[in-house]
Amino acid sequence: MAQFSRIEVASVMEQTGLVPLFFNSDIEISKKLLKACYDGGARLLEFTARGDFAQEIFAELTKYAIAELPGMIMGVGSVTDAAAASLYMSLGANFIVTPVLREDIAIVCNRRKVAWSPGCGSLTEIARAEELGCEVVKLFPGGIYGPDFVKAIKGPCKWTSIMPTGGVSPTEESLSSWFNAGVTCVGMGSKLMVKDAEGNFDYAKITSLIKSSLEIISNLKK
Repeated sequence: MAQFSRIEVASVMEQTGLVPLFFNSDIEISKKLLKACYDGGARLLEFTARGDFAQEIFAELTKYAIAELPGMIMGVGSVTDAAAASLYMSLGANFIVTPVLREDIAIVCNRRKVAWSPGCGSLTEIARAEELGCEVVKLFPGGIYGPDFVKAIKGPCKWTSIMPTGGVSPTEESLSSWFNAGVTCVGMGSKLMVKDAEGNFDYAKITSLIKSSLEIISNLKK
């Protein structure tokens, strides 16, 4: 069952402006990645459920977060149908992120008052998502549309909250372009989950990148 309400999730998305995301099939590595994100100041995590038995990893990761990382809001991404959304909510997902807009997912999430962010690529899809109760819309793939798309959407629809995923880097130039365009928050995966020369995750660097990204975002939001 979700530990945080949909409004709490949306508020933290707006306050922090950053949702790190990753998938790893090893629970111990996943715990270290989550801890690195937490130590950097992130308070949301999207576990992208793209591998076999991903639900088992997420279940253990959520238990770890509840026990060891107070205030960490766990969510699941790459959810493609209502059955999967329901499964992950039963395992403690506080928000559901999807690559496409699916009304069946909206129904099951709304029924449990769990936040959901569907991947949208047009104003029509964004409007439909909002009609279905979405607080923060995912712009996906963000790199294809870019900040100018966000500016165009925010013109007639100033109330729309947008989270681009893809095409965002942990640099002042990239983050400035997105937040100055009007995004509420950004999702970042591989640009944050960096590895060292030996191909192992560089947990200290991940923490550093998240901390610096949050500082940049905080300044941009002032």
